[in-house]
Amino acid sequence: TSSHTRVGILNNPSSKIQEDNTAIARGILAAFLTQNNSNLKSFLSKLSKEETAKSLAAGTKIVKFLIPGMDGNTFEKKYNTLGLDLIKTHQMFCQEVLKLLPGQMAVISNGR
Repeated sequence: TSSHTRVGILNNPSSKIQEDNTAIARGILAAFLTQNNSNLKSFLSKLSKEETAKSLAAGTKIVKFLIPGMDGNTFEKKYNTLGLDLIKTHQMFCQEVLKLLPGQMAVISNGR
């Protein structure tokens, strides 16, 4: 959030939700819940890179991608305790309320 924009993320995965295929989604949610705006922006930029996704899929732990200034302990605790139910709730909302197909992306705007 800033005086100009606010960003939120809803997950709408196309595949079955499991711990091994939700590292980035859980990382994003944990960062939103635990970090300040400047660290959040930098971390999200890092997570959005294709090489990061490939590295996580190969087994690299997400804490290797934390940026200086992040509260690593708080992030790691939230990341490790964040259940898959939140992602499933996001998926349900996207498909039932927003009428998106599994995996379909959308931008939702709500101006002042």
